[in-house]
Amino acid sequence: MISHVAAAGRASRGGTSSEAPETDQPGLIAQAHERSKSYGLRPHESPEFLPARPSELKTQIERSQSLFTHALPVMETLHNQIVNTQSMVILTDSAGLILHSLGDDDFLAKASKVALQPGALWSEESRGTNAIGTALVEGRPTLVHGAEHYLEANRFLTCSCAPILDPYGRTVGALDVTGDQRGFHKHTMALVRMSAQMIENQLFANAFQDVVCVHFHSRPEFIGTLVEGIAAFTPAGRFLSANRSGVFQLELSIGALQAHTFSSLFGMSMPQLIDSERGAPAGTVQLQLPSGVKVYARVEWKRPASQIARATISGDAAHQRDTKPARRQGDGTLQPDGLDALDTGDTQIKSVIGKLRKVIGKDIPIMVLGETGTGKELLARAIHADSPRRAGPFVAVNCASIPEALIESELFGYEEGAFTGARKKGGIGKMVLANGGTLFLDEIGDMPLHLQARLLRALQERTVSPLGSNKLVQVDVAVVCATHRNMREMMASGQFREDLYYRLNGFVVRLPALRERDDLDAVAHRLLQQDHANALPLSEPVARMLRSYHWPGNIRQLANLLRTAQLMAEGSPEITEDHLPDDFLEDWRARHAAEPNGDDTRPSRLADIESMAILTALKAHDGNISATAKALGVSRNTVYRRIEEAGGPSPQGD
Repeated sequence: MISHVAAAGRASRGGTSSEAPETDQPGLIAQAHERSKSYGLRPHESPEFLPARPSELKTQIERSQSLFTHALPVMETLHNQIVNTQSMVILTDSAGLILHSLGDDDFLAKASKVALQPGALWSEESRGTNAIGTALVEGRPTLVHGAEHYLEANRFLTCSCAPILDPYGRTVGALDVTGDQRGFHKHTMALVRMSAQMIENQLFANAFQDVVCVHFHSRPEFIGTLVEGIAAFTPAGRFLSANRSGVFQLELSIGALQAHTFSSLFGMSMPQLIDSERGAPAGTVQLQLPSGVKVYARVEWKRPASQIARATISGDAAHQRDTKPARRQGDGTLQPDGLDALDTGDTQIKSVIGKLRKVIGKDIPIMVLGETGTGKELLARAIHADSPRRAGPFVAVNCASIPEALIESELFGYEEGAFTGARKKGGIGKMVLANGGTLFLDEIGDMPLHLQARLLRALQERTVSPLGSNKLVQVDVAVVCATHRNMREMMASGQFREDLYYRLNGFVVRLPALRERDDLDAVAHRLLQQDHANALPLSEPVARMLRSYHWPGNIRQLANLLRTAQLMAEGSPEITEDHLPDDFLEDWRARHAAEPNGDDTRPSRLADIESMAILTALKAHDGNISATAKALGVSRNTVYRRIEEAGGPSPQGD
């Protein structure tokens, strides 16, 4: 799914334009201005900024905890795509209260002058016409550019916002990209929409227990991507819910779908589905929608609720309790069955694997060092898969992504009434969820100092005391931690406790940066194959470019680049320079500008990224212009124009 976001993200960095953005609803801004006027706002006045107090913001984050947890990694990916473009990524709750933001430091300073920061309310009623408030009122993606803002103070901004829906179609928040209006990117709205849909799919995937999830699309290669439909049913076949793409493909509202069963929607009973799946190649079965359209489907059978911990703070712990390692990681790479799957020929990796085999299962904590993107969590999961605890849970905690105010309750759990907004019956901490398995503490160097002592005590005594409780809960976990920081420097400066460090570093391994490895060709081939069974080969000039690049983002950067290139190269015999993201080519050119161009590795001119993205989406929607325009958040005229410019095939009727 990241590949679609990456493709749009690379496009958003390819250039800027000050032209006014397109809109399919010319009256939308005018109606929003009328509402703003009715609230008593005046364009030339700046409303008083009364930010939420830290305790109030903490409470609001806790109330939106599931949204917050699933949005953070998507926000980070989105921010990586637009970095250095004078912009920021914003997450709000359903009322328009900003919960979290990421952005370029210089632009964040400008944004703070108009209260565009966590704790500020950006509803229409408080800020007039703006992308966040107006999108929440309209219930659809909204672009507000420059002078379209009602308040003059905000007219230096350009904002693209998409509402975020829960698995039942209710608005739970919004995702927004805001920047300087002089740097307007026409691709940003498509990027925001796809990112919001990624969050929705994550919310959907973790909302149900004891269910049958059907992943479907009319094109088998789109199963597992952002455009796949997902529908959840009880084991008896009763419909529970569907994601945005599923609702679109089924051509019925969530309300109407509630009256259906698996049989009435797909023309097959549950027992027949089981039989079909057993004999299907690669686990893909063919079904038929009520409209008569035939789709390919992959079926996911979730474990019974009785085998899953009842609750966590976010209410979606089921995915943490799988007895098998997750098949796909946050950076898109597949989870290996064990350490052997990580051995792609590099001598340093082979040495790390050999050393780890001697300590796995010996109750020795393992610390993994390495730059961001080198695969530290992937290694931790492989360690778990090869350990005697493989049948137990693997629970990952990113100490850098959880707000400091929530990390204590996230780790140790809490009792009912432990703090304002706490759930009834409390919440189970991640350490308890990991009981009998492996606890992975990612970015341990970012853990707040005051919690380090409590973690040390919990690890030494093998007990946890939830917030608001006097009882002790016994825990038995194997600990793997990881960091990209220099821990010895942190200890010297008093930022990390020495006693905790020496409790965690029973055995330390360092993952080499990608530029230091000698198996890049093998890594690239594996990354291509895991996303596409019939992946296109790299042209020799591209292969040489990849070998000579410095890879600051390591394997994660390479994975994103290859997914984008594979998408752009669809229909070609191989991946060439024309299919590589423009920011990579610009960086490669800058670093090799002084070198002679005697070979054929010099990048050629990029094709228009927007045209490629539109043609790819058009194919995913079987040539349907309306569906393509709706999915990308552009006008039908734009789709027609790009098809004509690219010399593409005539689209089917809408």
